[in-house]
Amino acid sequence: MSIGWIGTGRMGGAMVRRLLQAGHHVTVWNRTPERAEPLRAAGADVAADPRDLAGRDVVITSLAASADLEEVAERILAGPSRPPLLVDTSTVSLEASRRVREAAAPAGVPFLSAPVSGNPSAVEAGTASFVCSGSREAFERARGVLETIGRKATYVGGQDEARLLKICHNLLLGVTTQGLAEVVVLCESLGVDRDVFMEFINDSVVGSTFTRYKTDAISRLDMTPTFTSRLLLKDLDLGLHEASSRQVPMPVIGLVRTLLLSAIAQGYGELDFLSLLTVQARAAGLEPSEGRRPATGPTDQIEEPS
Repeated sequence: MSIGWIGTGRMGGAMVRRLLQAGHHVTVWNRTPERAEPLRAAGADVAADPRDLAGRDVVITSLAASADLEEVAERILAGPSRPPLLVDTSTVSLEASRRVREAAAPAGVPFLSAPVSGNPSAVEAGTASFVCSGSREAFERARGVLETIGRKATYVGGQDEARLLKICHNLLLGVTTQGLAEVVVLCESLGVDRDVFMEFINDSVVGSTFTRYKTDAISRLDMTPTFTSRLLLKDLDLGLHEASSRQVPMPVIGLVRTLLLSAIAQGYGELDFLSLLTVQARAAGLEPSEGRRPATGPTDQIEEPS
């Protein structure tokens, strides 16, 4: 297929490389042009304007925030020609997704919400997955491309159901990480090495793909970002907004949000969300002994994929 791709950050770049390896012709556009250059070297074409992608079989976006998606969609839909299918893989609000869907409909462009579960390493390994909503026809047209990138694309509804499911996915990610941080620190405070604890957990009934994947980073206290603390905070805020609008109490999520704010204030905003473990250790009077240390002072800028 001829594919237009917008957003070539860590996730977007990894997904484009999967498509190139499978033999697809991919043309990319990125707001910061130099971030697209490594993909040119990998075989992609680089467009000067997102509207230049309209002639492709499908245009796919991978962006950091709701406003980014709306801005890019507006530019694409306002062009003299429009893509036959628009797919978004980002984690954005239901409201933003709905507005893009409503803008795309009169322009005759089917819009598929297809947020991705997994980080760049999972994409590279082919183990990422997609949750999709929109018209069934749009899903079937995009499915082959999505399942070239990841192992599975699941259809869940005709509107923006996929957005809520992905937000809930990331809420659970935050709670799971904080819970794991607390028990790891408790064990270390009692003199039990965290490697021993993780070996036991991973072979127990509560072990999971996530705990096994994070074991090495926990062992080395490696905060190299796979998904930053600041981006997880953004997703918790999306979830808390949805919960508030539906009067659904989420006290545990609210606490994790506060702890993420503490991590960001300590300089971990652009490092991995596993920084929750470091914050928990310091709260218990334990000084982390290994790992990548944060920059001095708080950080204010998000390294966006777009």
